[in-house]
Amino acid sequence: MLTITTFDRVPQAARGYVRDLRVRWACEEAGLDYRVETVPLDPRTPDHVARQPFAQVPILRDGGRVLFESGAIVLYLAGRSAALMPPGRGPEVTQWVIAALNSVESWIFPWLIARFQGDEAATGKALPQMNARLGQMQAVLAGRDWLLDEGFSAADLIMADVLRIVNDAGALAEYPALAAYVARATARPAFARAHAAQMAHFATQDGAPE
Repeated sequence: MLTITTFDRVPQAARGYVRDLRVRWACEEAGLDYRVETVPLDPRTPDHVARQPFAQVPILRDGGRVLFESGAIVLYLAGRSAALMPPGRGPEVTQWVIAALNSVESWIFPWLIARFQGDEAATGKALPQMNARLGQMQAVLAGRDWLLDEGFSAADLIMADVLRIVNDAGALAEYPALAAYVARATARPAFARAHAAQMAHFATQDGAPE
């Protein structure tokens, strides 16, 4: 069985956004059974670093294979499921996964961090760059449901999850195609199951001993 490693506990604001959610979602879409194990959020342990050099999550173990980085893990799982990677479309799926993480998420994060820190000047400085990327994705998704003609794929799983936190922060009001895209993706039963499982996992840790 696949084993997904996530943190034992995280602050309330992070729940529902920790990136093991992407791996849970991929497993749910593909019908792959998985179990969850944890590593401490603090302090990070040598064993954690041995498996993930940046001491982050998620980590996936599949037999003797250990993988990190949510995009790489989702692509690995997509290779086992036509529900995530339509036949013959691997290069296009990979292209959009990398675009989501490199060309979109990396431009969103400065705005998110500045907003979380309450730094109005930095938030304002990051906003035009983020909006430029959102406008480009608005043009891509206007008039279409998913990134590939074949329907939902791993490309949408990653792209929608990147955009989800911006949407939840109310920053997609001017980008109706993106807001609708996130709504379609998060209405999928597999997302609902993955999200509920992550929330339940962290809730069970609230009363656990330190």
